[in-house]
Amino acid sequence: MGVWVVLIILLIVIVFAAMSIKIVPQQRVGVVERLGKFNRLLTPGVNVLVPVIDHVRTYHDLRIQQANVPPQTVITKDNVQVQIDTIIFYQVTGPEQATYGISDYVYGVRNISTATMRQIIGKMELDETLSGREKISTDIRMALDEATEKWGVRIERVEVIDIQPPKDIQDAMDKQMKAERSKRAIVLEAEAAKQDMILRAEGDKQSKILKAEGDKEARIREAEGLRQAQELEALGEAKAIEAVAAAEKRRIELLREGGLDEQVLTYRSLEALKDIAGGAANKVFIPTKAVETLGSIGAIGEMLKGERS
Repeated sequence: MGVWVVLIILLIVIVFAAMSIKIVPQQRVGVVERLGKFNRLLTPGVNVLVPVIDHVRTYHDLRIQQANVPPQTVITKDNVQVQIDTIIFYQVTGPEQATYGISDYVYGVRNISTATMRQIIGKMELDETLSGREKISTDIRMALDEATEKWGVRIERVEVIDIQPPKDIQDAMDKQMKAERSKRAIVLEAEAAKQDMILRAEGDKQSKILKAEGDKEARIREAEGLRQAQELEALGEAKAIEAVAAAEKRRIELLREGGLDEQVLTYRSLEALKDIAGGAANKVFIPTKAVETLGSIGAIGEMLKGERS
């Protein structure tokens, strides 16, 4: 009997030890109630409870969780039924509020998401709904944040996975999309043809401009060459005249050195004039100034006679 008593006591001790020691994994917490009232939270690691008196009500996972909202059929502002599928990412930030603030916060999040979605889609037309996924997600998240704040739950993200309009609307949208693509192709083709014509015209314009510039440059260079030729020709003529003048000057100096003054040159000129006028068919016109010098011929003759004697 003594052995059985010891075994029973040992078994009771083991059971009580198992009931009093709780090991909580990382990123999980437990809500402890003592005699039916909230007492404390079990943190990750080893925790000791008072058997029978303390009781673990529930455990919460502190990691980010996801809740799939069943596809909902909602009506848009223009009376088109669309089916929307969403997914919600949330995290428990207050285990006590999540335990006592609502019986099932996941179910509450789904219901609020569905109701908010109906309100949002009811204010939007079909085209706006199909292109406004980000706006829908943002509005649902804001509505959930207001409601779940006192539940100890924070909404991280709300994603609209799919929006399905009715089959006839999809067919009409496909036809519209094909027509839009055909129109876009025609517009792009016309735009390409327009650009081709513009580029060709621009190229022709540039070609004509370059040709005109070339002709202009050629004429300028031709005129420049002609001007330089004329300048060189004039310079040559000037040098030639200068050479003739210098030669004439030298000749006169030589005549003066030979003793021939102006009166001798005048007399010689008159003699040459007499020889020229000797012909029967020759007529000589004597300038007035030359006539004035005729009176000095006698003096010139006398001077020459004196030199000969």
